[in-house]
Amino acid sequence: MTAPGVPFDLVTIGRISIDLYPDQSRTPLRDVTSFRKMLGGSPTNVAVAAARLGLRTAVVTKVGADGFGDAARAAVRRFGVDASFIGTHPTLRTPLAFCEIYPPDHFPLLFYRAPVAPDLTLEEPDLPVDALTSARAVWVTGTGLSQEPSLGTTMAALRLRSRDALTVLDLDHRPDLWTDPADAGPRGRAALAHCTVAVGNQSEVAVVVGDRKPEDAARALLDLGVRLAVVKLGPEGVLAATSEEMVRVPPRPVEVVNGLGAGDAFGGALMYGLLTATGLVDTVDRANAAGALVAGRLGCADDMPTLEEIEQMRAEGTP
Repeated sequence: MTAPGVPFDLVTIGRISIDLYPDQSRTPLRDVTSFRKMLGGSPTNVAVAAARLGLRTAVVTKVGADGFGDAARAAVRRFGVDASFIGTHPTLRTPLAFCEIYPPDHFPLLFYRAPVAPDLTLEEPDLPVDALTSARAVWVTGTGLSQEPSLGTTMAALRLRSRDALTVLDLDHRPDLWTDPADAGPRGRAALAHCTVAVGNQSEVAVVVGDRKPEDAARALLDLGVRLAVVKLGPEGVLAATSEEMVRVPPRPVEVVNGLGAGDAFGGALMYGLLTATGLVDTVDRANAAGALVAGRLGCADDMPTLEEIEQMRAEGTP
């Protein structure tokens, strides 16, 4: 818990869930006999990843009034993230996400978020205005734009930020969570007008700026008003661009166990680098190493790396 009056380094807004990962890899769900229960939800994972690196973080979200909601809130606290802004919906259930694991690159997710997830019912009165205006950084996601009232609430949170404040849109496009995926592009562009950083993989970036070469896609994101565009290239590494420089960081080889948490580990380490003012190459390389470490582990939030583990990987080139 952050002391009263002390600004957070990072506040994230959006999804939270309980993830159930099979103990049996390369096994269809119908044949899985046991699961490991862990905290999930991309922005929640990012808050945990950043907290593991020493940042003061909080998450704004909602859970259900059920045992899984209690477990999620307790896990957030256990991982050092402030849980003061986690509300409870009185009737909806805490979301679940089941995964099948087929390394190196096939991890289909089965979401249980019907009829609607509590985190998508966030309303403007739920926003911690003081925390959002004073935080050194705020992180929102594309999924938060998928339907009302979350759409209006996310945009309201962005409008609370000064234009110079570090504000990130993780494009985080999951078509299954949209009533009409065609809305994602226009809403993403509208949100980016209030952000200073855009982060996404190639397919997520294409939703907003069209299918382009990575360098052209990064320039298109910059043209939308952000100051830093990060395009994750999977096995080809990461491209990052500002108005002054464009850098590519090569991939880090790793024996993949579960690739689902890699992007969130990347996000947490990216925020660490941006908030500690390391250079762009150093920041992206550290984030890339964090993602690789988690890709070699089963969990997401539960298995986020420490700074020492990341720096060891960077020094040795191996996990």
